[in-house]
Amino acid sequence: MDTPPEHLRNGDVELRRWQAGDAELCLRLVSESIDHLSPWMPWATSGYDLATAEDFVQRGVADWTAGTAFNYLILTAGQPAGGAGLHARIDPGGLEIGYWVHPAHTGRGVATAAAGALTEAALALPGINHVEIHHDELNLASERVPVKLGYTHVDTRPETRFDHAPGDSGVSKVWRITR
Repeated sequence: MDTPPEHLRNGDVELRRWQAGDAELCLRLVSESIDHLSPWMPWATSGYDLATAEDFVQRGVADWTAGTAFNYLILTAGQPAGGAGLHARIDPGGLEIGYWVHPAHTGRGVATAAAGALTEAALALPGINHVEIHHDELNLASERVPVKLGYTHVDTRPETRFDHAPGDSGVSKVWRITR
């Protein structure tokens, strides 16, 4: 699989590939966002530490090379604002987008701009003909992103791929956009 660009931009939102020296930045962003993220992200716990952040960054390098995930740091106005990625964990010909935003940057279209840039980059890749966004049915903030980007709701189903976070219902909504 070809890889998307290491830098993407959509308006004031920039995405750049997480780099080897970003573990402390990752830890700071996640730590400051724990209360905001923990209802929806099972990995966002008070146990998230530097070793966990280092593992995330190192795995990101290996995943990028393998073509299984393309993880980005989100920046807005040059300030770190969260994380997003493209993941090869759905059917062939598709990539799934995941995103999270630091609470200081929510409600400003940051996740939508990041997901828009990722959608465009994904659909520009050879062999990719659709992109999906999956979120828990109770996570209404995450739902606004695919709606704003013109994705179509294609399924609602029990979430069996991941551990459930405390705020999850255990049911995911699946949204899709095609080339």
